[in-house]
Amino acid sequence: MIYWYFTLLTFLLVVLNVFSSEITFELPDNGKECFFQEIKANTTATLEFQVVTGGQYDVDVTLQDPLKQVIYQQAKMQFDSHSFTAQRTGIYSACFSNEFSTFSHKIVYMDFQVGEESPLPGIGDHVTALTQMESSAVDIHKYLNLIIDLQTHHRLREAQGRKRAEDLNERVQWWSIFETVAMITIGVTQVYILKNFFNDRKPFVAGR
Repeated sequence: MIYWYFTLLTFLLVVLNVFSSEITFELPDNGKECFFQEIKANTTATLEFQVVTGGQYDVDVTLQDPLKQVIYQQAKMQFDSHSFTAQRTGIYSACFSNEFSTFSHKIVYMDFQVGEESPLPGIGDHVTALTQMESSAVDIHKYLNLIIDLQTHHRLREAQGRKRAEDLNERVQWWSIFETVAMITIGVTQVYILKNFFNDRKPFVAGR
């Protein structure tokens, strides 16, 4: 059920925001995943990530330029956002590492935004002042983008809370099973001991 939810989440993220590379992926234990994006010089970009589920909700992150120089690096981070301006044109890489974990796999959300969003059709080449209707359209577009971002973070928090609830429910079930087995074992042991107390014993005859 939870993996179906993450698949749907990834699909919605891609459909709702085509101006950035958004993905939710699974990072296995002792694993490392890298993503690559071509960026032109003097272009602003933003890398945002969040560990949705798994372990202590932390991951190692490294962002490198085309010359393999480290632009941004963090160890065991739960979430963060980093903006930068590309100094040269080329392929930039963002790597997420879970190599420090030996048994817990994680699910990570990443948003790699490159450049500024294109203006609405007919607005970018506008020479005169915007009309009231055009200004309203620009404001609505801005607020819709804000709503998309808020919905994205809300879905991530919802998925994180659901996974924690499922883990807690599983622990409660195992603890209930343990208590039930312990109660049955104690009850059977008490019955056995009491039964031995009341067993008929062969009378002791003195003087022989």
